[in-house]
Amino acid sequence: MNLLFIGDVVGSPGRDMVKEYLPRLKEKYRPHITIINGENAAGGKGITEKIYRQFLEQGAQAVTLGNHSWDNRDIFEFINDAKYLARPANLPKDTPGQGMIFLKLNHLEAAIINLQGRTFMNPIDDPFRKADELIEAARTRTPFIFVDFHAEVTSEKQALGWYLDGRVSAVVGTHTHVQTADHRILPGGTAYLTDVGMTGPYDGILGVEKEAVLKRFLTSLPSRFEVAEGGRNQLSAVSIELDQKTGLAKKIEPILINDDHPFYS
Repeated sequence: MNLLFIGDVVGSPGRDMVKEYLPRLKEKYRPHITIINGENAAGGKGITEKIYRQFLEQGAQAVTLGNHSWDNRDIFEFINDAKYLARPANLPKDTPGQGMIFLKLNHLEAAIINLQGRTFMNPIDDPFRKADELIEAARTRTPFIFVDFHAEVTSEKQALGWYLDGRVSAVVGTHTHVQTADHRILPGGTAYLTDVGMTGPYDGILGVEKEAVLKRFLTSLPSRFEVAEGGRNQLSAVSIELDQKTGLAKKIEPILINDDHPFYS
């Protein structure tokens, strides 16, 4: 089984990159499952039902979120009916939406789990214990379990990777918007990457207009962050090949597309 995951889509530049490159990525990597992190897809913060449906129409089977899940109020109008949308599972009980979704693939099934870190993030429930709970339930149905861990610090992401090694197919990180170079298959067979990276503006700072970020660093004054539009863009993703019997990883390959790293089909 092949899995394609596209990291943190930021605003319309990120959505444009998905629209342009997803068909070409599917042709090259032949994924059975395509997942998109869309928590920044609506103007850099949150997601709308229209964008969620566009991702599905463009070929994604699932969309994951993160700490900006609630930043667009449209989310409350559709999240409980969105079968293929996963918000962080370790948010408090009774939070709208779901943190784990199942996808049917002919005679196979896969579980997609979204978790959020706690270090330098809003205080929420323990992602490690929540992972234990969800994986126990998922493994009664499928060995194919993918985890998007939306977290700030590399140590927390690595810790979860090691904690889940051998119990899930893959643990990949999102949120920090910069693709890391530590892709590997852990000893127990779990594919791991600290951060998949961002899909959106290439010449901003983490997808934001760089002038506003520089102003904050230079003056310590508040400044309004807007998505950097009108310039060059990039796409960050990862392709993972899984063993069809065990659900464990056989290969992991980061994907980075920008003017300095052209895409070759």
